[in-house]
Amino acid sequence: MKAVVCQNGELSVVERAEPRPGPGQVLLKVLRCGICGSDLHIRQHCNEWGALMARSGYTSLMRADQQVVFGHEFSGEVIEYGPGCDRKAKPGTRVVASPAVRVGNEIDMIGLSARIDGAYAERVVVQETSMMPIPNGLSSDLAALTEPMAVGLHAINRGDVKKSDVAVVIGCGPVGLAIICLLKARGVQAIIASDFSPGRRKLADICGAHIVVDPTVDSPYAHWERFGFIKDVPATLELMVGTREKLGRLPIPWWHAWRLAEKLMGDPKGPVVFECVGAPGVLQSIVEGVPQFARIVVVGVCMQSDRIENAVAINKALQIRFSAGYSPLEFRDTLHAMAYGKVDAAPLITGEVGLDGVAGAFTALGNPETHAKILINPHNAVS
Repeated sequence: MKAVVCQNGELSVVERAEPRPGPGQVLLKVLRCGICGSDLHIRQHCNEWGALMARSGYTSLMRADQQVVFGHEFSGEVIEYGPGCDRKAKPGTRVVASPAVRVGNEIDMIGLSARIDGAYAERVVVQETSMMPIPNGLSSDLAALTEPMAVGLHAINRGDVKKSDVAVVIGCGPVGLAIICLLKARGVQAIIASDFSPGRRKLADICGAHIVVDPTVDSPYAHWERFGFIKDVPATLELMVGTREKLGRLPIPWWHAWRLAEKLMGDPKGPVVFECVGAPGVLQSIVEGVPQFARIVVVGVCMQSDRIENAVAINKALQIRFSAGYSPLEFRDTLHAMAYGKVDAAPLITGEVGLDGVAGAFTALGNPETHAKILINPHNAVS
């Protein structure tokens, strides 16, 4: 079969051996595959990424000198089952699958392993238990976005985002845009988006941001007072002392009133900020910019060592949470939300190429003004 391989940072179209499904596995015809930002990064920094993954216990990431077929965001069509499968989906059924497959006694990530080819190819092998039929006639293009959109859903869940929250998205690349689409679908009352790129700011507006900020002109952190957040430490002290004074005037012990207020109102509210850049200094700039009691969800993958001033985060009583991947349930829920019209991810798709056009697409994706998400159609000669 034809596939795009990466070796020592070079992309080329080659003939690969036909993949065969093993026990519990399914062979798919690849219909569409998204080019992920992580693919662009791993192309140039594969060994560094592998070393970082190994420190977390995952040692199956490919090396730069190996021939690897990328591709972990895809939709496909069932061709053939391996032994021991339930075979609930008939051949020809369009499906998606989360990109994890058993290789011997280990589990490899499809598209990030030299032992299992990804979906920059005409065919790909998936785990049957990770495979889901595409419901309600959802297009193969949009179905291929299930994986990156599920990353966004997991980040929102990590942030415990409610409709009444103010959400701020720093960085409007594909992940940031996915989060904006999902925040809109959740009915969040205020979505603020910030990016240096005019093209990405335009997409953020299309995806549903209520306030779009050019950080060279305005600060995404300049809108706190309109939302009634507690700005700084003096304001927090005033809240504590002033509330105690007011409760002391009531005809009941003040501590009973305080406990009741905490039960009814919960903790003091701050915004939820999504860091979707993954560059040194961005997290610290968020820590400095947010008001008291903010929740920060780190989604961007910073490959270098970074630093934050812990004392500033402590003084502001911030919560910093890190988000990676998604659960099988989040993957399924994302697919169905798109299929039944609850989430519109169409604005993310800005181009399509065939296998011969993948190298050019990598170059094009380096310009944020041109593209957000380019899909590969392995059976199309578009370059």
